[in-house]
Parts: sequence; C-alpha cells; structure tokens
Amino acid sequence: MSAAHASPESEPDDDSGAAGLTARGKQGLSAELAVRVPQLLEAVRSVAAGLELHTTLDRICETAAELADARYAAIGAVAEEGDGLVDFVFHGVEGETAGLIGRLPDGCRGLLGALIHEPAPVRLANLADDPRSCGFPEHHPPMRSFLGVPIRVQGEIFGNLYVTEKRSGGSFSDYDLAMVGVLATEAGIAIGNARLYEAAQQRERWIDGSVAVTTALLSGGGAEEALQVVAEQARRLSGSAAGVVLLPAAEGGLEVVAVASERPSKALGTVFPPENEFVAEILDGKIVFVEDAVTDPRMVTDFARVYGPMMMLPLQSDGRVLGCLVTPRAPGARPFTETERTLAAQFAAQAALALMTAEAQRDRERLAVYEDRDRIARDLHDLVIQRLFATGMMLESAQRQSVAPEVREGVGKAVDALDVTIQEIRTAIFALQQDPTETPSGLRTRVLREINMAAVPLGFKPTHRFVGPVDTMVGELTGKNLIAALREALSNAFRHAGASRIDVVVDATVTLRDGRHGVRLTVADDGVGIADGGRRSGLHNLERRAESLGGESWYGPGAGEDGDGDGDEDEDGDGGGTTVVWQAPY
Repeated sequence: MSAAHASPESEPDDDSGAAGLTARGKQGLSAELAVRVPQLLEAVRSVAAGLELHTTLDRICETAAELADARYAAIGAVAEEGDGLVDFVFHGVEGETAGLIGRLPDGCRGLLGALIHEPAPVRLANLADDPRSCGFPEHHPPMRSFLGVPIRVQGEIFGNLYVTEKRSGGSFSDYDLAMVGVLATEAGIAIGNARLYEAAQQRERWIDGSVAVTTALLSGGGAEEALQVVAEQARRLSGSAAGVVLLPAAEGGLEVVAVASERPSKALGTVFPPENEFVAEILDGKIVFVEDAVTDPRMVTDFARVYGPMMMLPLQSDGRVLGCLVTPRAPGARPFTETERTLAAQFAAQAALALMTAEAQRDRERLAVYEDRDRIARDLHDLVIQRLFATGMMLESAQRQSVAPEVREGVGKAVDALDVTIQEIRTAIFALQQDPTETPSGLRTRVLREINMAAVPLGFKPTHRFVGPVDTMVGELTGKNLIAALREALSNAFRHAGASRIDVVVDATVTLRDGRHGVRLTVADDGVGIADGGRRSGLHNLERRAESLGGESWYGPGAGEDGDGDGDEDEDGDGGGTTVVWQAPY
C-alpha cells in the first residue's frame, strides 16, 4: 500500500519512532534524513524547554508543523473518562478564522473521535476519503493530507498530535511519520514534567488559599467578611465563574450568604428549599458534582441555571455540616478534573474546620464579655445602688430634722436627683444584660438617636430617662411605633411650643387600663402649651397610632411653672407647657 493510502494497521512497527531511525541508520542514512536529524534534535530540545503545560503544548504544535513541513498542527487532550477531548491546542489557524469557526472539536465523533478509541498512527493523503471523517465546519480552512500520532504520558494516553496540509503538496512521507513519532515520544515526557509541575503549583495555590481563609476566619473580623474570603478564594483557585457560600436557613434549606463573582449577582439571600435533592445530599455530607447546571432537571433556581459544570461541597467538620461551598463554571466550560475535585474537597474541609474554630473563638470572646458585663451589673446593683439608696435615706432623715424651708427644699431636690440616678443605673444594668449583637438596634439606642437628632433644631438636648427592661420587653412593632410617636412629639415641641426644656421618659413597667403590661412614652416641655382651638392633627396621629396597637394617647400640663408635669389628662391649655403621653402593650 502506498503512503497515500496507509492505515494504522498497514504502518510497519519500526516506522514510527526512534527505533525506526536506528534501524535505518544501520543501513545508511539518506541525505534527506541526515539533513532532518539535527532539525529533530533541535525540536526535541525546544519541546523540553519549559514547564508550563499550555505553553508546552503550543510549542509542541509549532515544532511539529515545522518538522513535518505542515501548515497546521494541533494537539487534542483526551478527557479522563476517555469519551472526548478536554482541550484542543492548535497552530496555523489565525485568530480571526478560529473565531469564525466557533466551537473547538470535542472528539465525540469523526476521525478525531476514532483516534481516541484507537490510539495508533494514522496517515492519509486526503481526509475526505476516510469513512470516519465527518467534514469541516463553516469557515474552516481546507485540509487534505493528514498525519496523527498518539502521545503517551507515563504509559497512559494523553491525547493525539495531528499535522495537516503538507506545504509542498502531496502526502506526508515515512520520514515525516518517523519524525513526528519521535517528537510525540519526547512530547509525552515534556507533558509529564509539565503536569507534575502544574500539579505542584496547583497544590501550593490551594494550600495558600486555605491559609488565607483560616487567617481571615481567625483574625477576629466580621463573619460576613470571612465568608466572602472563602467564596473569593474558592472561585480563584478552582478557575470558576463564581464562588458561593451557603449556610443553613432559619426556615430550613440552605441560604446564599456570600457570593464572589466577576459580574454583579442577585443570588445573595436566595434560599434552596429543604426538599431540594441537592440540599438533602449536602446536609447528609455528600459531595455533589453537576456536569451542566443549565440542563440538569434538579436545578430549581434561576441562579444555578446560568452556569455549566458545578461542584457543591459540604463544609463539614467532625461530622457536623456547617454549610456548603459551590464553585460553578460558565456554560460550555470544561468539567472539573479529578485532581481539582480532590483539592476542592480538601479546601472545603479546611474551611469548615476554620469556621468551627472561629465559631468557638467567638463563643469564648462572647462568654468573656458576658461575664464582664454580669460582674459590672452586679457591682452596680449591689454596691452603687445600695450606697445611693442609703445616701438618699440619710438625706430624707436630714430633711425631716431641718427647720429651714430652703434647706428642706434643697435636700428634697437632691433626693429626687438620686432617685433619677438610681433609675438610670437600673436602665444601664438592663442594657448590660442584653446580647451585645442586639444592643445597637435596641429601642433604647433608637430613642437616644431621635433625641440627639432633635437637639440640633431645638438648640438644646432633651433629658431622658428609661424605666425597666426597655430593650427586652418591647416588641419590634410597638418599638417602631413608639419611635414614630417620639419623633412627632419632639417635632411638635420644636415647631409650636417654643420650649426651653423637654423631658423624655420611656417606662416599660406600666400596666394599661385593661390590665395588660405595656410601655409608656412621656414627652413633657415647658413651652406655651396648646391653645384652645389650636391645631391638633399631630396629636390625633399619635392617638390613631396607639389605638391601632390597642393602646391610647393623651396630653396634659407640661413641665413649666404652671404645669405639674404629671401627664394627667387635662386639656386646660393654660400655659406651663405640654405633656404628651403615648402608651401601648408590648
């Protein structure tokens, strides 16, 4: 059979490698081969020059094309499962033409697919004549002559090396086959070295990423920031389009709490329901791999359907599943290799261990804070309040013994000030008994914020006093309406009262008319009071707000000289300021 119609079965065993060259050398080198051996040696040296895998593949393609005098060369890397190509590196086709061609060969059919299942040298004079050929896509350059040889790495098939379209025309010769065969053998060694180097670099990157995650989690920063670091590192290390962290949701299932993506994502807060098949497997501690999220029927959220290959790794440590780490790639991207899956699973386990350690650290710190706050609260209650109470009793005794009216009045004011101080200390004790994470959004804090804001237009800061466990007893709805009532009362005092003094009291120990426990807001000023026939729209708003909660609101004399400031329902409007009272059940 001529070279133009040679098939894998018809190629002689000594015609495709160094052994063939040696055998021919014993018979005397031809002039052509004598010229091409130095070229081959230079090609071998060039192939072994680098360690980066993709650069090595590019260099092999370029060298093979020069060695065989071909216009085009390519390497098809076979997938681990052996059912197609996972990578396709080419030489000779311009970038613009490659863009027009579109998708690269996948090796699932045609001659390239046949070479995957039958890894042996193939030499053809015309590709179109081979029954295994399935033609070329649109915009593909014409190719007739073809030469393909397998590349083996440590005895395993890595892929195939192809050269096409002999520049001088005609078919590839026996010498071309021998040269490319030798190059493929050396390429296997170079690819093996590049793979080992890349694997070492990859493991080093994953280790560095694990260290970064552990450092972030144990640095004492916020939990959200640490989880974001986990997501970002997972995305970067796995070469994914996004990194996502999910934690158990309050209503069941898993909730997205951190997303790292090149594009803005609306996935934050998305909840995967507990009945989802993936959620059940993750919570059982199983790793889930998805070949294509776009077509997988188990994907029930729009978030997942915009991605391709996906890894879903449980954040599991000591038998406890803390959450899930998801690393999805773009649609059409290559699947995750076994090595990537193994390294990602190890990273997730390390991140879970760091999460548990950070949680334990935060628990210890929180316990220390609680213990310190309890100690302060006990000292305030057992020492400070008792001493103030004893001082007040001594002052009251001195007041009874005094005969001078001005002394009795001054002592009485001092006793009243001590009572207020005791109430404020008790309020501080209640605040100390709150969870530190709840304190910033507590009712007490919001009341103080409103008072501080009102101080700017008023020109002075209203006094305030809290009675009882305001933060723990008052619910969110009642607290929200109380803040609105306070804002309305302070606004009225500024716009209409012309007050120079405002007292704000929030009392969480009152009993309402119907016997229920509730909270009472009292805002007293020393302004002009409410004139007969004056506007009362703001007061009506307060009444409606209180009544909607089952409470009530009224106004009375204020804190001026003509008012008693007790807030009793009294609409005389004779000056002395105004006291607005608003109360509702917890």
